[in-house]
Amino acid sequence: MVLLPYAPSSVAVARQRLSTDLQDSGVFTAAIDDAVLVVSELLSNALRHAHPLPSGMVRVAWLRSDDHIEVAVSDGGAATEPRAGRPTLSSLGGPGGLGIVEYVAESWGCGTTATRRPCGRFCPRQAKV
Repeated sequence: MVLLPYAPSSVAVARQRLSTDLQDSGVFTAAIDDAVLVVSELLSNALRHAHPLPSGMVRVAWLRSDDHIEVAVSDGGAATEPRAGRPTLSSLGGPGGLGIVEYVAESWGCGTTATRRPCGRFCPRQAKV
């Protein structure tokens, strides 16, 4: 677990810390890439749409087991619950972060865990890889 400032620069820090830790644990590169992508999208979503924790920070945590990686981003909440949107052809921002998480993850949701199995998919604000 790592506490990071509620700032865009924290995304790169979280990505690097997660990647290094998983590499040191011998995790396959493809699984690392998916976990890093998911933590990037979850953290970016939290920074864009939610408030910081009372400490002014956000918490990023991960847990690796034999068959998955759980990734969690904790923030101070928002007025609405996160959900994956479906972009239109005229959308400027691409498919949307939670849409990406939904595609990569096995399952996801606010207050749940995103999971990715070695061959598979994820889940948000927390996620299993």
